[in-house]
Amino acid sequence: MVKKRTQSEVYQEFALRILRTVPMSESFLFFTDVGQYTGETASSLESLLEKLKKTSIKAIEFHFSREDFAKWIKGTLGDTHLADRISKIDKSTHSEELRKTLQAIIERRVNQLKQLASSICY
Repeated sequence: MVKKRTQSEVYQEFALRILRTVPMSESFLFFTDVGQYTGETASSLESLLEKLKKTSIKAIEFHFSREDFAKWIKGTLGDTHLADRISKIDKSTHSEELRKTLQAIIERRVNQLKQLASSICY
């Protein structure tokens, strides 16, 4: 007999999958332009958040303009909600305002997912 999972367990599993660390081959690589690798990588949503705090604005703007953050978050981590939120940021947002906006959205999502992941199932 297969044990049916509770809704809480499903949410917890979902959150843990998004918060996981992916292998280097699936990590987000930061570039400032095509072929201009910065040497920075992010292998989880939390590491992406940390890298956004210190990577160059040029790299952030490059990836934002190509929707690379949203594509990686959706395609690799499987978080369509966060990817959609990032895709809806006004395309005219630049510089430190862009950095802060991305950080705020991602940090809020990380906190939500951590709450789901730590929920106790009875």
